[in-house]
Amino acid sequence: MAANGITLEQLYNGFRDPDTIKMLLAKIAQIAPQLPEPLRIMEVCGGHTHSIMKFGLHQLLPDNIDFVHGPGCPVCIMPKERIDQAIALAQQPDVILATLGDMIRVPGSDTSLAKLRAQGADIRALYDPLDALVLAQQNPDKTVVFFAIGFETTTPMSAVLVQQAEAMELDNLLLHVNHVLVPPAIDAVMAGGEATINAFIGPSHVSVITGAKIYQAAVDNYQTPLVVTGFEPVDILEGVLMLVQQAIAGEAKLEIQYRRSVSHDGNLKAQQLVADYFELADAFRWRGLGDIPASALRLKPQFNHRNAELKYAQILPTDPVDDHKACMCGEILKGIKTPQQCKVFGRGCTPQTPMGSCMVSSEGACHAHYKYAGVSL
Repeated sequence: MAANGITLEQLYNGFRDPDTIKMLLAKIAQIAPQLPEPLRIMEVCGGHTHSIMKFGLHQLLPDNIDFVHGPGCPVCIMPKERIDQAIALAQQPDVILATLGDMIRVPGSDTSLAKLRAQGADIRALYDPLDALVLAQQNPDKTVVFFAIGFETTTPMSAVLVQQAEAMELDNLLLHVNHVLVPPAIDAVMAGGEATINAFIGPSHVSVITGAKIYQAAVDNYQTPLVVTGFEPVDILEGVLMLVQQAIAGEAKLEIQYRRSVSHDGNLKAQQLVADYFELADAFRWRGLGDIPASALRLKPQFNHRNAELKYAQILPTDPVDDHKACMCGEILKGIKTPQQCKVFGRGCTPQTPMGSCMVSSEGACHAHYKYAGVSL
């Protein structure tokens, strides 16, 4: 029971209401025959992928509407050489390597952080970046390196981490920054020309921070409708209905379905906080998408004393490392393959024995398909 007397179940029940879902599906089915061409909707965010598969929404839509998974899972898009760098850092004497979520299970070139931890390396999985402050305080004779990952959603938390470390004068806390940006990834997918995408469901949590305005350029440049949509079934289906209505009308507009949390301009205080500590990096190599200019952030020069990539530059591997030839994670992130089209999906690659990052992360397309769609071999 929440403090205000409302349970979590009561909060989301309305967004999973069967009658509302049936009504939205009926409306979509009624007008879908008017679509001038099949509607292929990329859900950029891994959270949307998870919801679509969990609730089977892809199975409920007319045949001329399809979902395509996109590059919006921060663990999935991490290239192997960055994971190798985390592993190299964790192998240094008197270093504690800390990171979030599923990152420790993603295979690098030869091993993973999880396997290295089992061999005795001091690697911590955190739920909150600010826990790195406690680690640094409790271990003054060690260097704590926070392997920071995530899109615009998590970047403000890393900015607070730097802010607090500076205020506390914690000299033994560094960051290895891997914060990436959604709009350049959308641009890379569309400019690549391999994926046949003609509509987008926009990431909602990212948009809470940035505002919906960050997608206007993509909508204008590619004349592709985009609706920022929440994660619940009613949210997603209402977003699909809005996209179908645009496509039938021959429009390409930026719209917000998730108005209870997303505005056009976003959280200006969070944006300023990020701008205080980070700046655009020249480029970042994405798994599957390759080098994308200005698609990631780095610490500003005045915070170079917290930049693990600079302090440990001599021992960090930098050569690009391709995925295993049998793994199609890169093609799946570009929206040109489905998990079932990968030969190792459900065979050599499972959540227990992942070959690629898309099977590791709970937001990964392969993991979601394996968990919810069933595996028939």
